Amino acid sequence: MDSQSNYQMKVVTGEFGYILQDVPHLADYFPDLPTYPNPLRSNPAYSVVKQYFVDMDDSVPQKIVVHRDTPRGVHFRRAGPRQKVCFASEEVNACIVTCGGLCPGLNTVIREIVHSLDYMYGVNEVLGIDGGYRGFYSKNTIPLTPKTVDDIHKRGGTIIGTSRGGHDTMKIVDSIQDRGINQVYIIGGDGTQKGAAVIYEEIRKRGLKVAVAGIPKTIDNDILVIDKSFGFDTAVEEAQRAINAAHVEAQSAENGIGVVKLMGRYCGFIAMYATLASRDVDCCLIPESPFYLEGQGGLFEYIEKTLKENGHMVIVIAEGAGQELLAAKDEQDASGNKLLQDVGLWISQKIKDHFSKEAKLPITLKYIDPTYMIRAIPSNASDNVYCTLLAQSAVHGAMAGYTGFISGLVNGRHTYIPFNRITEGQNKVVITDRMWARLLSSTNQPSFGEPKDLNDDGVRKDDAPPTQMLDDAGSSGDGKTGNNNTITK
Repeated sequence: MDSQSNYQMKVVTGEFGYILQDVPHLADYFPDLPTYPNPLRSNPAYSVVKQYFVDMDDSVPQKIVVHRDTPRGVHFRRAGPRQKVCFASEEVNACIVTCGGLCPGLNTVIREIVHSLDYMYGVNEVLGIDGGYRGFYSKNTIPLTPKTVDDIHKRGGTIIGTSRGGHDTMKIVDSIQDRGINQVYIIGGDGTQKGAAVIYEEIRKRGLKVAVAGIPKTIDNDILVIDKSFGFDTAVEEAQRAINAAHVEAQSAENGIGVVKLMGRYCGFIAMYATLASRDVDCCLIPESPFYLEGQGGLFEYIEKTLKENGHMVIVIAEGAGQELLAAKDEQDASGNKLLQDVGLWISQKIKDHFSKEAKLPITLKYIDPTYMIRAIPSNASDNVYCTLLAQSAVHGAMAGYTGFISGLVNGRHTYIPFNRITEGQNKVVITDRMWARLLSSTNQPSFGEPKDLNDDGVRKDDAPPTQMLDDAGSSGDGKTGNNNTITK
């Protein structure tokens, strides 16, 4: 999959350290681009809304916790409808594609894009690309109308299908050009959005009047800059059912242990938030916080201590945790993600072996893996609202002529973010942040680490001192890109 981007971000600077990391506009390479009055002017649903149109100078700061002498810092363009649009309703031929793994809310986003284009802007031509990126050149399209998508938000999955890989820039853009598509809505994670950036660049190189808008999707919540990704709240909520079941099983047996594996390939947000929400979890293991099994301060010692004190225990582990302890598996999936070993099965067996052979302590262990049950459910009420606003923001942006952007929530405000900002890294739990401290105080688990990483007091040597914990928003303080490594509430 070749999706290397040479994306160049527009940067506008102002007084007092103001930096706007702006998104491209069709007018950047169509100087005589015609504009039209926004159809929302005559839409009865919005006639009562005062100041509905977003001012062209509105922007949203990335960092809101500042000191008196802090520069204004990085901002993003505020999302929403503009007074003028760059597409006449009758000329729009839009398409929607979903890529990567399943996530609660995909159908809701599809529904709301179709409904927003139709009810707000009078657009009747919307196509679904069947089966991810490769559907552009290897499958038929699916006509999408308000009637056909009306109740799909009640279903899990995606009605237009998805797949990993299949990104062939030239074939995709050829298909867009041949079909006369002029608005492309791409729903997917950071890998998908890297591909979207390359598609945008090729479209611009060919001089096509096509708006490319991304809606970031990842159930793991590992996308930079944005407050959270859609489907995350639903995943945390559904994870409670697995944790509750593990707690019941553990509590009902002598020395019962319930082990729950949750999603989180590179980051542990689902595991962390599900643990905090549950309050029944005694130990949470995530990729960002290394742990070891044996010896002083190890996991086995903590399990034995907890069983002696409480008689039962619940362990939540993210799928990417402890991979350095397992035999390396040098394989990748079609999206380029490293294939992981099943750490849930591995750690369950290790615990059984230790307590049967070493500790001579009889235990009853139940292992639960709800991964595909969580991915496949419809989004909850909170995510449905969030998906609606993301979709509407993307449509407003594309109709206004913005392109090469993703629609995302920053500090509670919907914004347009350049592709490169969300593809330059991954959002991760910062274990020197307050949110991880809240989790440790909830579970009372030790701050695990490799023995060589611990000082004489059992503290990891590279941990920042408590007086230097990041604030809830996290910040690098450089006034340029900020620190996008954490999400806290």
